[in-house]
Amino acid sequence: GLRLAALSGACHQCLYQFLAFVPPSNGSLREPGTAAVMVDTQHPLTLLLNSSLGDRELCKIQYHFGEFGNYSLVVKTLSSSTKTVSCDLVINEGPINSYLPILFAFLVYMGILAILIVGHLFMKIDPVRNWVYKKLNPRETDRLINSELGSPNTTDSASSGPTPRLWSTASRQRLRSLDTFRGLSLIIMVFVNYGGGKYWFFKHESWNGLTVADLVFPWFVFIMGTSISLSLNSMLRWGSSKRKVLGKILWRSFLLIMLGIIVVNPNYCLGPLSWDNLRIPGVLQRLGFTYLVVAVLELLFTRAGAETGTLETPCLALQDILPYWPQWIFILMLEVIWLCLTFLLPVPGCPRGYLGPGGIGDFGNYPNCTGGAAGYIDRLLLGEKHIYQHPSSSVIYQTTMPYDPEGILGTINTIFMAFLGLQAGKIILFYKDQHKQIMSRFFIWSIVMGIISAILTKCSKEEGFIPINKNLWSISYVTTMSCFAFILLLLIYYLVDVKRLWSGAPFFYPGMNSILVYIGHEVFENYFPFKWKMQDSQSHAEHLTQNLTAATLWVIISYLLYRRRIFWKI
Repeated sequence: GLRLAALSGACHQCLYQFLAFVPPSNGSLREPGTAAVMVDTQHPLTLLLNSSLGDRELCKIQYHFGEFGNYSLVVKTLSSSTKTVSCDLVINEGPINSYLPILFAFLVYMGILAILIVGHLFMKIDPVRNWVYKKLNPRETDRLINSELGSPNTTDSASSGPTPRLWSTASRQRLRSLDTFRGLSLIIMVFVNYGGGKYWFFKHESWNGLTVADLVFPWFVFIMGTSISLSLNSMLRWGSSKRKVLGKILWRSFLLIMLGIIVVNPNYCLGPLSWDNLRIPGVLQRLGFTYLVVAVLELLFTRAGAETGTLETPCLALQDILPYWPQWIFILMLEVIWLCLTFLLPVPGCPRGYLGPGGIGDFGNYPNCTGGAAGYIDRLLLGEKHIYQHPSSSVIYQTTMPYDPEGILGTINTIFMAFLGLQAGKIILFYKDQHKQIMSRFFIWSIVMGIISAILTKCSKEEGFIPINKNLWSISYVTTMSCFAFILLLLIYYLVDVKRLWSGAPFFYPGMNSILVYIGHEVFENYFPFKWKMQDSQSHAEHLTQNLTAATLWVIISYLLYRRRIFWKI
């Protein structure tokens, strides 16, 4: 008989996993021994065929199987004396093209975009434009939005004549690029949380590396830091005391954490809330704590006159950094703490500084060491029942230990990510209306972060000093994501606020109601019309249709709320 085992190409330094035992052929009836198995099609596989006697390797084949394909691995004995065999892979039924639904969805959305562009061209016709503005009457909506940032011209522009030009000018008081950036991150997050069409690249990476799903949360954290800088500056500029602002920061952080623990995390479809196995960490909890630390840090060390340029600095090129040197020292201290805990903390049964997934990774030597120090700290302080039970590493690496990607240790680097976003906000404040300066500094920051990432990772997925890892929120993950974030913000800022070639729609609208959209999509995830019973649960087309429909519905809902001047702010 023969033993068939497989190894996924996405599983780094893993053990082969047994697939099937193939019985020996019946010599008298000339019937070959057969066995049927299902294999993974997300990543290339290496098939290993061994003899059941002596466990001798007979052949090894590497192949990337296609979805719903039917294959045969035909094994024939070439020589009984030398015990050599031939292994041939035969395609019995060709696989389907699983990417066609993505192409079709792209064409549909491009068609919708073309229709909107034609409508925009019609808006340039005076009678049509005047009729639309008369019907929509957007002045009040714009006044409400801009009043939150304390725009000095809001009242005047709102009380002026209802001409489209004045409305357009008033709407620019708030940087639409920031809300567009936030909305883009949020809608991608909604789409991947709903399933991402069941494509592997719309799911979180098993351990090291990046997928589309791994991009959005750090971008959301980044733009939160940018908003902190602008909003605190506005409140202090308009006379709010630091004590009053601190009260708002504490209250908002408390609400975010409570919403995460009580509303978002529990699965009420499974029954009433149980404190015995309630997950304590989470997305909103991490956002709330990160907001608290970064906002208080900015409030404590902000200096009057820094943004207006009245403070003298020894180096003009660093005028948005040097006045805030205590903040940078604090952030560097946090990073030293993260490095020390990650690489020096003794973890029982695990090598010091272990960054692997455990399970069958690292040749199965450390099965219970998932996440190293990060996982150990969470299990020690929070308890195994109060952290995430099904980490992304459980599928490919077959880990059995609970591990929380929003755990305690990773929050340190989340604070660093928000602080880099805070720096982007300071650039906008220091170089107000100096578009070239703002964009050039965004570009410089992106290059610096990219260089740091290249050094930390050695431009490798697995072999770097500190690999990119969303589960750990490694420092290289933060520098890489901030590199992308600065570039993306630069592009959106250029298109939306500098050249005004794009209004930011449709992402601008969910960006204006981000908390409502995020909590809403979590609470109503299993309700129609966001989810329905499918005819074929194995169909990418049905999953993609359902997930894109749900994400699009949240865009439409946010647009309707925008038109009705409903904004949920915490």
